[in-house]
This record gives sequence, C-alpha cells and structure tokens, in this order.
Amino acid sequence: MERIIGFRQALEAFATALSTQSQEHIKPLHRHIAMRLVCEGGFLPEEVTPTPPLRAIQRGSSWSLDHAPDVRNETELTVFGGMKTKKIDVVVVKPSIGPVLAVSVKGTANAYRNLTNRMEEAVGDSTNIHIMYPGMVYGFLHVLRANREADGFDRKDAGLLVDGTLSPMIDRYAAALREMACRRLVRDDPSGYEAVAVAVVETRPQDVGRVVGVPALRESAPELALETFFPTLYRVYDLRFPFRGESVAEAPRRCWSPDSPLFRKLEGELGATWQDELGIEARLAP
Repeated sequence: MERIIGFRQALEAFATALSTQSQEHIKPLHRHIAMRLVCEGGFLPEEVTPTPPLRAIQRGSSWSLDHAPDVRNETELTVFGGMKTKKIDVVVVKPSIGPVLAVSVKGTANAYRNLTNRMEEAVGDSTNIHIMYPGMVYGFLHVLRANREADGFDRKDAGLLVDGTLSPMIDRYAAALREMACRRLVRDDPSGYEAVAVAVVETRPQDVGRVVGVPALRESAPELALETFFPTLYRVYDLRFPFRGESVAEAPRRCWSPDSPLFRKLEGELGATWQDELGIEARLAP
C-alpha cells in the first residue's frame, strides 16, 4: 500500500541510506510517526504535519479512517519559539488550542564523537519551544546506526565495540539525555522533554532495521526505551489537555472503528498481523 510506512521499514531506510544530504534517510521516519499519531494516537489526520495519506470520517459518534493519498503533504510546520522560529519534524495542532504535541527526530550515521553537539541542540530546542508553549508535549527521538568496530569502522564512528559493548560516547550521551526526560508539569524545567528515546539500529543485511537491544543502554537509561516513548507522549497529553478542557470538543483523542476501510485494506495487504507489521497498536473503539 502506497505511503503507509511501518516502523521497521522506516528504520531500514535510515540504516541503508547512502547519503544524508537530502534528508531521505530520515523522512520515512517522519512519515511513519505522522501516520502513527493518527492510527495509534487518535489525532485527526488534518491536525498532523506532515499530513499522512489518511482521512477521518465521522458518522454520528463513530469515527473511522480511510486511505487518502491525495491529502498527503510532507511540508514541515514552522512553530514560533520563545527565542526563534523552529521547523519541527512532526507536529500536532488543535485549531482551538494550538500546538499540543510534537516529535523532533534526529539521526546519526557515524561520527559519534560529535554527539555533544547534538546534546546542546536538544537542550536549546526544548527550551525555545517550551518557553512559548509550556504545555506542549514534546518528544525527542534519536536513532543511531549500529556501526560495529568489528566490521571495520573506526572506534570513533563505531556504535558497538569489538566486544559487543556500547560505544562510551553513546553511553555518555544517553546518560545526559536521561536527565532531560520525564517532564510532567507545565511549570517544570523548560529544557526538558516529556519523552526521550534513543534507538541503536541494526545495519547488517540479515537484521537491517531491527533495534539492537543493548543491555548497557537498557540498564543505564531505562527512561530512553523506545517501547515507552509513544505511550508516554499520549499519557502526558491526556493529563494536560482533555483532563483540563472538558468543554473543548477537539481536545480528546479519537478512537477508530475496527471496521474502518483503512484497517480492512491493511489487513488485506499485510494480513491479520498488520499492526505488528507496522509496529503500531491502533487506537480502536470498543
């Protein structure tokens, strides 16, 4: 099916891209996240930028989704920050509220010795946005290639060393990011993020696109686990917006009919395990 990109597929594109200049190594991940925020997050397609090829249909109190390639728009949204404007990779905007949720995505293919610079950028981005929108739920996702020293990579460009352990540079970076995760209250430090995740992505052909389960990363920074990234964003959003905005009809996240044309089409294309194939858990109505 055109333009419905699964998580593993997006990570494969990142892991195998020959160039990073055109952003095509990371754009598939933006597309996947935009789609995910609709199917799994319950946001309307038109609220998400870049806009995924999906259309929400309301019949009475029931909502369903359909595949709509004609509405796809990959333009990034420029958000006003406290100090400067910022193009954010994926943003959810509620018309009566404003920007409510966003995900910044970074990809590093090598030169892990420069991760300190990425840390400075991450701090600056979150501070800039949260000064203007302290209630916005902001997530930071950083994917890194699992370049192996054993495969001939210089030690400074290797994510995994000869003995299979995580590069000390990535380990230190993860430890610093851990301090920026788990922002909960709107009065909390604006330099923090509501959710942060670091994923080391397999590059070897037999497992390309698989997230490497690095014990050191799990043990030293469990808050950065990919499995909890999106659920955390949704949970914090629900605490901030629907909880406080009972009179704002647009605030709650939608639940989709299990009989949605999109879901039937995906099941026909990918089989009964289509959610596993895409790496999502659709937000279905009872």
